[in-house]
Amino acid sequence: MTTEEGEQVAVRHLSALARQPRPAGGHAEQKAREYAANTLAALAFSVREESFSYSSFPGRFGAPLTAVLLFAAIASAGWFALGEANVQQGLIALFAGAAMVTAFARCMFSGVLDFPWLRAAGVNLVATRGAGEPRVWLVAHLDSKSQPVPSLARIVGVVLLAAGFVASLSALLLTLGGHDARTLWWGAVAVAAAGALPVAASLVGAESDGAVDNASGVAAVLAAAGMLRRDAPCGVLLTSAEELGLAGARAWVRDHARSIAINCDGVDDEGSVVMMFNGHRPVRVEAAVRAASSTGVRVRRMPAGLLTDSTALAAGGWLTATVSHGSFRTLRRVHTKHDSLVHLRGTSIEHVAGILAGAAEALAR
Repeated sequence: MTTEEGEQVAVRHLSALARQPRPAGGHAEQKAREYAANTLAALAFSVREESFSYSSFPGRFGAPLTAVLLFAAIASAGWFALGEANVQQGLIALFAGAAMVTAFARCMFSGVLDFPWLRAAGVNLVATRGAGEPRVWLVAHLDSKSQPVPSLARIVGVVLLAAGFVASLSALLLTLGGHDARTLWWGAVAVAAAGALPVAASLVGAESDGAVDNASGVAAVLAAAGMLRRDAPCGVLLTSAEELGLAGARAWVRDHARSIAINCDGVDDEGSVVMMFNGHRPVRVEAAVRAASSTGVRVRRMPAGLLTDSTALAAGGWLTATVSHGSFRTLRRVHTKHDSLVHLRGTSIEHVAGILAGAAEALAR
């Protein structure tokens, strides 16, 4: 297959997948899953579906509630410190609030599969070749979502919330030392409020076609599957409910042994190849991705406030990373109505697919 033919295949995948919003569990997501299954079956993969159940509560309300709780802790500490109360009460309020927020966030993070509220059903699509278990998996999520604010605003909000907490802690320590920290206190509360607003507004909707996030990633994985050697011990995992607390990836981690996975999430026309990771730096994956790329790869930790399937896989002990192609401008339209085929041609998908296939084959040796 020539490069031009490969680009045409990748764009055809994108066009088939990004025609409409694909909320988890909906008819559009099922149609996208069927398209992917037929494509993989035509490439001699054995395809199956694995059903799972989960709670959509953490994915829908976890981040907004965490932001509200953290801002309440900072504002309460400021009220005590700036009022007539003893400043020690402000310190207690800040640390008690921070402890409560941490416990709540951990509960949200770990309870996706088990919470009794807002139960839902999901389906992961699994494709393998041969009799043995694949050594490496190519992963992407099929579902999409919209939010009142784009991903970039949410990331900025998380950073501002963290800055507000650090500033409030600094103001408390200065006050305890006998210094006047009123200006710093007001600044900390203002910064925290500015950060809490976009995160609290991150409620899940279904008004984005999810062209970049993540029809482009699925298209890249499907194109990569067509480039793999027939005897390469590599499989494909297309998850559901990634946008609702990474539920599909969490279910996969719970039911399958640890292995290696390259997740693809977001392939924009502009920008460059980026590999993002959680936890320990996946040196083997990084080396394979770099060797497979002819244009260089930027490697960085996952930005605060950004979650992908590799986040859940890494938490489960998998050797994994997420490969994307784009820039910060890409994040300005992710999770908005502008993430559609009107703003995405798919010109970089074939290139990313080649990186995925080359890296997967190298890791599978």
